[in-house]
Amino acid sequence: MLNRALIALMSLLVVQGVAAAAELIGVPRIINGSTIAIGKTRLGLAGVGAPSLEQVCLDASGARWTCGAAARDELAMHVGSQSWSCQTEHRDDRLVGICSVGGEDIGKWLLGAGWATTGAHASKDYEAAEADARARKAGLWAGAFIAPREWRRRNAQAPKLGALDISPAARTVLLHGHFGPTPPSPECAIKGHINRSGTCIYHLPGSRWYARVVMEPDNGDRWFCSKDEAELASCRETKR
Repeated sequence: MLNRALIALMSLLVVQGVAAAAELIGVPRIINGSTIAIGKTRLGLAGVGAPSLEQVCLDASGARWTCGAAARDELAMHVGSQSWSCQTEHRDDRLVGICSVGGEDIGKWLLGAGWATTGAHASKDYEAAEADARARKAGLWAGAFIAPREWRRRNAQAPKLGALDISPAARTVLLHGHFGPTPPSPECAIKGHINRSGTCIYHLPGSRWYARVVMEPDNGDRWFCSKDEAELASCRETKR
């Protein structure tokens, strides 16, 4: 009887595991280099981390540039208006997927083109694609940058990546955003605040915690002009 119960339980877990994975097909809205939305469903590319739209990197000549916006735009140009097929699953309370376009693995392309770094659970193929981009000094690797995951956390101990040798002052530039402590205009007064876990939370004027949130550019806090703009930057509205 015990063996039968164990077999039944294992069968149920297998069925549930299969049900947890699903295929999502459609032409996506590209939010950033590693986050898309198909219809109302948002998902991240599994095993891939692209810079946030507001992340600052240095190019091969040492000039500042918004590498996150560049990664998004390069991805958009590469895939055009083609339909994507994504094998999705929930991982760490997030929906992620391995996505392909015309048989090409988009995550592997991003890594090979140098527009992203490997994330958690990356495959050997993904690691090899990243290593190849690093050796060719492709994309981000031509200059200097902080790994996207560490940049979101503002990890001051995170190593500098890329081929460019930089000064301590330049390294500080890589960790910081380029946003001020006061709104650029009255129309752009939505507060985007990075919390302790590295998540961007936005607060609308007049909301409960708005007045208490102190904007700290060194923390990566930034201003938005609309809710859509905040959500496109992977911020979510405060739940309280």
